[in-house]
Amino acid sequence: MGPGYVVAVGYMDPGNWATALAAGSGFGYALLSVVLVSSLMAMLLQAAAVRLGLASGMDLAQACRAEFGPRANLVLWLACEIAIVACNLAEILGMACGLELLFGIPVSLGVSITALDVLLMLGLQRKGLRRFEAFIISLTVIIAGSFAIELWWLHPALTTVAAGFVPSTRIVTDPDMLYLAVAIVGATVMPHNLYLHSSIVQAHSATARERVLSRMIRYATQDSNIALGLALLVNTGILVLAAGAFHRPGLREVSNLMDAYRLLSPVLGVSAASAVFGVGLLASGLSSSITGTLAGQIVMEGFLDIRISRALRAALTRGLALLPAVAVASWFGAAGTGRLLIVSQVILGLQLPFAVVPLLWFTTRREYLGRYTFGRFTSTLLWVIATVLIAINVWLVWRLV
Repeated sequence: MGPGYVVAVGYMDPGNWATALAAGSGFGYALLSVVLVSSLMAMLLQAAAVRLGLASGMDLAQACRAEFGPRANLVLWLACEIAIVACNLAEILGMACGLELLFGIPVSLGVSITALDVLLMLGLQRKGLRRFEAFIISLTVIIAGSFAIELWWLHPALTTVAAGFVPSTRIVTDPDMLYLAVAIVGATVMPHNLYLHSSIVQAHSATARERVLSRMIRYATQDSNIALGLALLVNTGILVLAAGAFHRPGLREVSNLMDAYRLLSPVLGVSAASAVFGVGLLASGLSSSITGTLAGQIVMEGFLDIRISRALRAALTRGLALLPAVAVASWFGAAGTGRLLIVSQVILGLQLPFAVVPLLWFTTRREYLGRYTFGRFTSTLLWVIATVLIAINVWLVWRLV
């Protein structure tokens, strides 16, 4: 246990919160089916990352550098860096919102304070992988516990919630719903997590031998699925909370984290509801920003074979996201941060094919993984998922243009 939870926190970052809030407050429970399908796709893709890392001894970035030419690697690296910056942007804004909600710190100042979590990440890494994972798992428990408490106060109708998991044709025919569905996919299936997982899973297999490799792949996949199952429950909880609390006559769509914070206590009739929401948001931003920065280090070293200090790499990753976050927070305030959070998730969705296609290229072809290659049925299913993701993103670009 461990690597799966480090990856899973990226699936419940503040970008997920903003997207799920907009989906639930705007369309009720109708988009729960998208959350479920996205989570199942994420489990399959993370299982592929696990298989690549353990069976080949290389992470996804290293495998790309070994197989593809310099130009292709440059494109793949830039796409992944854009995804990491977009993810860091969402996490910075989420943490800054949490600091303002709980402690009254202005968002523009809170954005700058979030840079300190880089020091926390570096300190945890020096303590060893197990302590790092234990810290991330503890933050995951705080996030899940926050929404468990909120849902206990909400008491949603289970039959109505269950109906939301049944897909509706309206998702495709309504452009606004489809846009949010794409954002949910982008928020749920994180491209840089594929690189991260294929790398950190190897840290637990330094003494692996051929005779136990199949069992290690099975156990690591189970670890990933359990952790992502928890992330699915959290994302479902966010959307259900938004649908139950804010999808009501007279209430407008709530995609702004601060509006959600202010409305929760009066809507639920519990004074502590807003504070619990703020604690979960702060834990979400902190945990996902730490793992996002770690993914940035792995991607740069894997693609470019450049080894720089962890501190410098973390500063570069955070710096690229800090500039737009400070600008938006200072100029547009809370309303602008909410919109930017959703846009960041759409950007993540656009980067997915650049990570998914290379991953499947290696894990579905026998010349790379030998007997550890996925079988025909699983390989076909994975390529169908990749095709759907690419088609969704082509539609999104067309709509934006």
